[in-house]
Amino acid sequence: MSLFRRKDVSALQAEVASDHSLKRVLGPVNLVLLGIGAVIGAGIFVLTGQAAANYAGPGIVYSFLLAGTACAFAGLCYAEFAAMIPIAGSAYTYGYATLGELVAWIIGWDLILEYLFAASTVAVGWSGYMVSFLKDLGINIPAAYTSAPYTHTTPTDAGLNVWRLFSEGWSATGAVLNVPAMFIVGLITILLIVGISESATFNNIAVVIKVTVVLLFIAFGIGYINADNWTPFIPPAEGPGKYGWDGIVRGAGVIFFAYIGFDAVSTAAQETRNPQKDMPIGIMGSLAICTVLYIAVALVLTGIVHYSQLNVPDPIAVGINAVGPQLAWLRPIIKIGAIAGLSSVILVMLLGQPRIFYTMSKDGLLPPVFAAVHPKFRTPWLASAVTGGFAMLFAGLLPIGLLGELVSIGTLLAFGIVCAGVLVLRYTDPERPRPFKTPLVPFVPLAGMGACLYLMLGLPVDTWARLIVWMVLGLAIYFLYGKSHSKVQQAAR
Repeated sequence: MSLFRRKDVSALQAEVASDHSLKRVLGPVNLVLLGIGAVIGAGIFVLTGQAAANYAGPGIVYSFLLAGTACAFAGLCYAEFAAMIPIAGSAYTYGYATLGELVAWIIGWDLILEYLFAASTVAVGWSGYMVSFLKDLGINIPAAYTSAPYTHTTPTDAGLNVWRLFSEGWSATGAVLNVPAMFIVGLITILLIVGISESATFNNIAVVIKVTVVLLFIAFGIGYINADNWTPFIPPAEGPGKYGWDGIVRGAGVIFFAYIGFDAVSTAAQETRNPQKDMPIGIMGSLAICTVLYIAVALVLTGIVHYSQLNVPDPIAVGINAVGPQLAWLRPIIKIGAIAGLSSVILVMLLGQPRIFYTMSKDGLLPPVFAAVHPKFRTPWLASAVTGGFAMLFAGLLPIGLLGELVSIGTLLAFGIVCAGVLVLRYTDPERPRPFKTPLVPFVPLAGMGACLYLMLGLPVDTWARLIVWMVLGLAIYFLYGKSHSKVQQAAR
């Protein structure tokens, strides 16, 4: 049972009150914008078109509704925990307080997969828009330095054969590295090390730019919708996960990682001035705004261009091109918005990951180097540098499709465990003061768990296999290092 020892909630709250190493500067507006910064990005500017073309057709609208509903249930559970335990560890800390150390480790290791690969995924999308924008200005970057050196197609008969999943299906593209993707990750890593205030200011500016551009696309694109492109709204099924309702579920699972912004909001709890009041506002406010924008963009995009033409890195730009010269003036503005928008997503992902490392390290589950705070900037600078280095490597070498599916399954697993945690704590510690209470318990947590599991089951088998391999690696690190160095375990001994 030592594997399931829990951190005392009162001790966690005392730790938050006494720890002043991180600077508390964020307010409710910063948190809402932080959430929008993470959510409005790759989902709109990259994955909307690809998910419509490959899985759901115009029915991608239902995919966003399905994913948004699952997120609403999970977001309400996150809000209760974030207000009650406003600490940087997010779902990892919530799991530690309710389900025990081993589950907490699984969530923390899972969040590493989520944030690290999300930053890399979005950096690949950023590269596509930046290369296109520079080309419009007459600046051509050689193709060998703007894409991954390999593509990957999963063998259709591999099943759960891990060796085949990892060793087969790779083909050389002739490229060397995706240099723009690596560049933006490196630049934002430096910004995050310099300070949280500077990072928040950068994010706020980027959010204003990209939301303005999204609203322009909706406002001007709506007049060019051709209803024939919506017929049939749900294309007939062509196989597992290909159109029909099965395709809508698959599409929801694939685009789900675009919604992880409110998880990133919770990782900033320890840098928030009044987390008990502001965290629920940041989490639910950003989720509501972004869901409405996603649905509106999906409707306009699939209305002005047939979904079969949207399997490209820059679907919004393709939509503008399909209208013709009437909206040619909007094309460079869309690209600027995409570049700004994807930059802010990368920033929020790279902000969240080091704070998970920071909290796990303070608990003894990771080496103390990850808890090092810069004496001048007061940021977890070494954890940020390590995260940025690996994200640069993955962004430079791996294709976007493989990265995106890994992020989605990791996100769904974390959300499901948080929902379970709220339910457990309501029964094990019902008298605990809760500044924000998840409504309709047990319905909301159970619905959140069910929705996350349903969407996970809609993802390909090979994505599950890679998650299992990642978890086995994580458990090996826990039993070789984390368990023996755990401060909770040492206190119990």
